[in-house]
Amino acid sequence: MDAKLQRRVQRYGWDKAAPDYERFWAAQLEPAQSLLLALADIRDGERVLDVACGTGLVSMRAASATGPGGQVVGVDISEGMVERAREEAAGRGIPHVTFQRMDAEALDVPDARFDVAICALGLMYVPDPLRALQEVHRVIAPGGRAVAAVWGARKQCGWAEIFPIVDSRVKSDVCPMFFQLGTGDTLARTFLEAGFTNTRTERIATVLSYESEEQAIGAAFAGGPVAMAYSRFDEPTRQEAHAEYVASIAAFRRGTGYDVPGEFVVVRGER
Repeated sequence: MDAKLQRRVQRYGWDKAAPDYERFWAAQLEPAQSLLLALADIRDGERVLDVACGTGLVSMRAASATGPGGQVVGVDISEGMVERAREEAAGRGIPHVTFQRMDAEALDVPDARFDVAICALGLMYVPDPLRALQEVHRVIAPGGRAVAAVWGARKQCGWAEIFPIVDSRVKSDVCPMFFQLGTGDTLARTFLEAGFTNTRTERIATVLSYESEEQAIGAAFAGGPVAMAYSRFDEPTRQEAHAEYVASIAAFRRGTGYDVPGEFVVVRGER
């Protein structure tokens, strides 16, 4: 897939997902985000870069860790995500966290600008993850650290059928290699290739809990990576795709809701 097209798909796809993202994914992604922050070990007064920050869920927590004497900069390719993050920061009155629209593969940041860089579940969508990690390595000061979280192996993620279900109706071009970084030691090896040392890997199983069929459908289609393709479905196509997806997660039904298994891989490296 052409990298320029993939970036465009990501930018406008996440613009579409931005209004629904937090209500469908905030609780489900919290285990990965908490592990990432624990490994990052952000300290008072540090300068932190949050790559692919989305609506700022992790950026806000990082800002609490740095305190007002520190600085957090969140960057994302989606203007819709960045706008929501800015609104949230302004509403909370947190002046030391700011947000900018920026491509992870071409960070408009001086060398050695940050003490810590984090990326919570964003690298899967980048056309060239190695290039993105090389950029992260460049902007971290010597002695600094980076931590990234990705989804794990496809076989461990019960929601994975969403991609072929959507692609069979409208070519989504979302993330042709979505599960690659979470397979085996791929993410750790990419960290090493980007120049990081002393890597550490944590792999955790998780459960994505949804109280209803409607929530499970909303998360899969409207609030996630296939939102742009989904926006092109007519109503009959939506209903057909919903039914197929619900069938794909039927084994995880619990009463009126669903407990869908998933896996996260988190890697820390040092500059």
